[in-house]
Amino acid sequence: MSNPLSVIDANPPRILPPLALVLAMLSIACGASFAKSLFPEVGAEGATALRLSIGALLLVPILRPWRVSFRSNAWQPVVIYGLMLGGMNVFFYLSIQTLPLGVALAIEFTGPLAVAIAASRRSIDFLWIGLAMIGLVLLLPLRSMNANLDPIGIAFALCAGACWAAYIIYGGIAGRLYGISAASIGLIVASAAMLPIGIAKAGFSLFTPSVLALGLLVAILSSAIPYTLEMFALRHLPRKTFGTLTSAEPAVAALVGLALLHEALPVLQWIGIISISLASVGAALTAMQE
Repeated sequence: MSNPLSVIDANPPRILPPLALVLAMLSIACGASFAKSLFPEVGAEGATALRLSIGALLLVPILRPWRVSFRSNAWQPVVIYGLMLGGMNVFFYLSIQTLPLGVALAIEFTGPLAVAIAASRRSIDFLWIGLAMIGLVLLLPLRSMNANLDPIGIAFALCAGACWAAYIIYGGIAGRLYGISAASIGLIVASAAMLPIGIAKAGFSLFTPSVLALGLLVAILSSAIPYTLEMFALRHLPRKTFGTLTSAEPAVAALVGLALLHEALPVLQWIGIISISLASVGAALTAMQE
């Protein structure tokens, strides 16, 4: 029996890859709002291990990676993709232990933004990138930088951004080599790397019923759903478009934070959200015209 996603994945309508990426960002933002409640019990490392391991268990039966024929000289990209996936998650969770969610995400976004800038060739792309950068500047609480932002948290967020950039690059390669099944392969690699670290941090607390239940919810929202959608998008969008489209991530997180966590934002930060959203819409329209 063929993979039910293969028909759509083979020749999707132009609107589907950008839409899949937007849905992935919305799912990740919702998952992050629940993940923070795991930190007091199992720490950022334990929450990362749960998110990735349960996500892998959910995706493996659907995507059936055992049916993939590995090429002897082409396994490195999917392994690096998985390791970067694990690093991106644990560094981001470590950063939001001491940084506000929106600040950490804005700093982390320097990774995919760098990918978008490096891959740009058309002048119109710089317009969308410029709008995204203006939005990020407005979203950052620069006035509190000297007093309130933890330098270790900033360092973790920058590491998460570097992993995110590599995730985009190697995820695109892995997707072209192994199709949408690369999402589950990457999660297996990431969970194998992170589970021993999570157990070392949290011990048996990682396996209590309440923690596992919340971990399941976080895994569904933050791993199983978005990584499948992102892998689909990576296969059908140019790298620069993917990098620019993900500029909507801070905007999506801010809206979800307002809805779920009642996090009010000042006017300048809402202007930043509008700027980033315009950049994302422009990038999507440009991609549809190529």
